[in-house]
Amino acid sequence: MTNRIAHGGGITAAARQYGGRPEEWLDLSTGINPHPVPLPDIPVAAWHRLPDQYLQERARVAAGRYYRSGDLLPLPVPGTQSVIQLLPRLVSGSRVAILSPTYGEYARAFTLAGLQVRQVSTIAEFTAEDRLVVAVNPNNPDGRTLQIDQLRELHERLRKRGGILVVDEAFGDIEPAASMAPFAASMPNLVIFRSFGKFFGLAGLRLGFVIAESSIMTRFEDWLGPWAVSGPALSIAASLMESDTSAIRNRILQRHSALETVLRRSRLHVAGGTALFALVADDRAEGIYTHLCRHHILVRKFDYARNWLRFGLAPDEEADQRLAGILEYYST
Repeated sequence: MTNRIAHGGGITAAARQYGGRPEEWLDLSTGINPHPVPLPDIPVAAWHRLPDQYLQERARVAAGRYYRSGDLLPLPVPGTQSVIQLLPRLVSGSRVAILSPTYGEYARAFTLAGLQVRQVSTIAEFTAEDRLVVAVNPNNPDGRTLQIDQLRELHERLRKRGGILVVDEAFGDIEPAASMAPFAASMPNLVIFRSFGKFFGLAGLRLGFVIAESSIMTRFEDWLGPWAVSGPALSIAASLMESDTSAIRNRILQRHSALETVLRRSRLHVAGGTALFALVADDRAEGIYTHLCRHHILVRKFDYARNWLRFGLAPDEEADQRLAGILEYYST
């Protein structure tokens, strides 16, 4: 698990292998809103000066209201990947467990740090020896969802023995009622990660948030160092999180419905997913993947599940028709 992981979004590499210019490809390999939201006005000072306390505070207050975290103001970080790599410092020399299969960078970060890593398939498999537990909720790539009561019970079990529960809610914006953020202030040793770029379609901004008790957030802040998040990123996040996001949510749901329609009409089994992607299980996955690449459409394949393909959202009906046509051509 120490090898580098091939993630979605590798259009340049795919174009080199299968031809065509990167801009000609239809990238369905990521779980990102295909319609980046219009950027709000960014004050010149946000570009000109190092991000000062006002920008930090405005972004944190906006994030607190958006995530409903109460008295805990979320900590802005330069993408959740940056703090995943810091997690081993919370449990040096201990054993960790990850609800799997899931985002592979968790196991990789702990393994590189020399920790013992267990990947389990159910909550019942966690034991008293697990000092830190990771649950991605909803999960990537199968969309598995744990209920709040399940997570609260798991947290209580861990807390009693000084363990830490990490809940990654990177794909949680569509279903805010399923978030643990409103309970975080009363749950010590709970760490929540939130992604900003997926829902808003601004993954290139490299922005995420950590929600946890102040002592844990302070440690992350110290480890990241000063000015970890740029002023423009803080300004954009504050403005968008203060706005009405219902239209964004509705557009994502429409795009998701259109994707599932294409996949089912192509006689592909949708085995799971979230609002931002669909997971297909098919024994022909390798052949489908190659066929799509030859027609300059990129989806996500998995080395640990050869029959899985993850399809992200297409941006519009024209792209839906393009995907449907290529899949139909494969079936015939």
